[in-house]
Amino acid sequence: MSAECVAVVAHDAGGAEILSSVVRRERAANLRQHVFALKGPARQIFAAKLGVPENLPLDEALAMSSSMLCGTGWQSTLETDAIALARAQGKRSVAFLDHWVNYRERFIRRGEWILPDEIWVGDAIARDLASQAFPGLPVTNVGNAYFDDIRQWFTKQRPPGALQGLSVLFVGEAIREHAMRAHGDPLRWGYTQQQALAYLLDHIGTLGAPVAQIVVRPHPAEDPSNYDEVIKKYPLTVHRSQGHDLFDDIATSDWVVGCNTMAMVVGLIAGRQVLCCIPPGGQPCMLPQPQIIHLQSLAAAIAA
Repeated sequence: MSAECVAVVAHDAGGAEILSSVVRRERAANLRQHVFALKGPARQIFAAKLGVPENLPLDEALAMSSSMLCGTGWQSTLETDAIALARAQGKRSVAFLDHWVNYRERFIRRGEWILPDEIWVGDAIARDLASQAFPGLPVTNVGNAYFDDIRQWFTKQRPPGALQGLSVLFVGEAIREHAMRAHGDPLRWGYTQQQALAYLLDHIGTLGAPVAQIVVRPHPAEDPSNYDEVIKKYPLTVHRSQGHDLFDDIATSDWVVGCNTMAMVVGLIAGRQVLCCIPPGGQPCMLPQPQIIHLQSLAAAIAA
C-alpha cells in the first residue's frame, strides 16, 4: 500500500458529509489512496457520494495506512478510538471539526482527553474557536469541501414557489438524546427538540405570510417518530419528510428552521431564510452566522 494511504474514520453524519466530499476531491485529483472504517450514518453518506467503499474494521484500516483522518461526534467512540489507536501505532491523526459548538467535549471519552495531532476546520470562525479551545494544538483551515458541493448543487436548482404559500422545513436534532448521553439530563440545555418544534408551530404566524406546508425532517441520529406526538396536536399541514435527500428538502422550502444544526447553515448557503426556534429558557443558539433569524425576536416584536 502506498505511503500516501489515509485511513478515513467516521460515524456521525456531520463529519461524514465533509470527509466524503474531501475524499471525492482527493480521488479525482489522484492525491491519495484511502481505506475506510465507517459506522452508523457515515456508511450511507459515503456510499451515496463514492459508491459503496470497502469497509474495514478500525484496526485493519489503521494497519494499512500511514495516517488517519476522522470526524468528531457524540454518537460513538469510533473516532476517539481511532485517534488513540493511531497514537499507539505512531501514526499521524487529524480530526475534522464539522461544527462550531461543543469542541472540547468531542474529545473526552471516559473522563480522559484523547486529542489528535492536528485539527482541521472549514472556515476562519471555526479556526479561531478551535485555537481557543485547544491552545498549542495545530489548527488548520482547509476549507469546507461539503459546502462547496452544496453551492454547486443549488446553483443548478430552481427556487421554490410552486405552493400557494410558504413551505417550511423543520430540521431536527437529537438534542434530548445528546443531553441524556453526555449529562444524564434530557433538559440539560433547557429544552428538547420536541419543545422547539412546538414553539415553532405555536408561532408559525410570525413568518409574515400564509404557510402551505411544514415538513419535519428528523436528524439521522433520531428515532423518526420523535415528533409524531407534537405533530398530532397541531391542526396545521404538518408531515414528516418522505425520506428525501436533505438538499431536496431544502430546495423545495422557503424557510429552514432548527436550533443548532448544520442543516441550518446549508439552508443559508442555499439562499433560504433560516430561523432558530429555540424556545424561551433554552441555551441560546451557538451557530455564529449572523444571517440566522431568531423566532424569539419575531415573537417579541409581534407581542410588543
